[in-house]
Amino acid sequence: MLRKTFKTAQKHFEREQGVVMASIKDAAKAATEGGASAEDSIKSLEQVIQRMQGYKRKVEALHEEEKILHGHERKRIAHLQDLYDVPSLVDPRYDRWSRIRLDRLLVDFLLRSGYGETARRLAEEKGIMELVDVDVFVQCSKIEQSLRRGSTTECLAWCADNKQSLRKQKSTLEFELRLQQFIEMVRSCRRPEALAHSKKYLAPHAETHFKDIQRAAGLLTVFPSTAVARYKTLFSPERWEILANSFVNTHHNLYGLPQRPSIHIALSAGLSSLKTPSCHSSIASSSSNTASTTTSLCPICSTELNNLARHVPYAHHARSSVEPDPVILPNGRIYGRERLDLLASKLNLPAGKVRDPTTGEELEASMLRKVYIM
Repeated sequence: MLRKTFKTAQKHFEREQGVVMASIKDAAKAATEGGASAEDSIKSLEQVIQRMQGYKRKVEALHEEEKILHGHERKRIAHLQDLYDVPSLVDPRYDRWSRIRLDRLLVDFLLRSGYGETARRLAEEKGIMELVDVDVFVQCSKIEQSLRRGSTTECLAWCADNKQSLRKQKSTLEFELRLQQFIEMVRSCRRPEALAHSKKYLAPHAETHFKDIQRAAGLLTVFPSTAVARYKTLFSPERWEILANSFVNTHHNLYGLPQRPSIHIALSAGLSSLKTPSCHSSIASSSSNTASTTTSLCPICSTELNNLARHVPYAHHARSSVEPDPVILPNGRIYGRERLDLLASKLNLPAGKVRDPTTGEELEASMLRKVYIM
């Protein structure tokens, strides 16, 4: 955003500088050569002054916008500094910081889901407007919806405002929009207009999109109801959906925003850090297995999160924690021998018998095998 504001100010300066310097030069030349009266010279200077006053108003507006953006930066740096100043996770300040982070994640999710007004009200209520990019996402949502409605006007205006940045990213969004305009002209039987449009907007991209232009030219020879696959896909209404998704991806790349909602990323990381193979074991959890003698406090094993965590990767543990004197049961489960003996004593099992604390299965003690960890 700051870069865009700076570029806009630079563009205004370069344009006004050229016009003002040329006007002053022409007025001075006319005055020295005697071709203009004093009134004409004063009038020319007044026009230059008026133009400079207009330029001043534009720069002042951009300066105010820049001050707001700098204020947002300071707030976000202070938010990160608050976390750095927290000495431990049990400190009450960490709970407050975590609550603000959760509010930020919720606002981000609402904005990406198209609930801009709800997100704005939540951010205002929680006092975190400086920590979230409400206006950026609202603008993105408006352009996205306009594309889904079949309009390229707003998106092309956005491409014009960010032309240099899109060119550096080698984005094909503008070409795809111009191609869609060509397709709509052909669909509505405006072929002469489509030809003029292709010469002006598609031909300059011939080096990089020659095959696409060739395929588009073939639309001039068929009807929109054609069954030919290569042309049918171009006439398909689904192209608007593809364009909308392409714009969102391009927009987020340009502003350095993640493609997925931040709350999804945070939730996936949290689930993965807690997930172990036993969380999705074929053995029922202790809450539903009456034979089990263990009590699981694992969040991943809960009904609410178990299915949600099914497809995230397992946590990576550099070190394993095992009970003293570990033994392995025939079903592959490992327990400490003392734990098994204590459980057998409490349940008054026959001599030489042990019970699996998780499955409730009774086994011969002779079937246990000692585990050695290298």
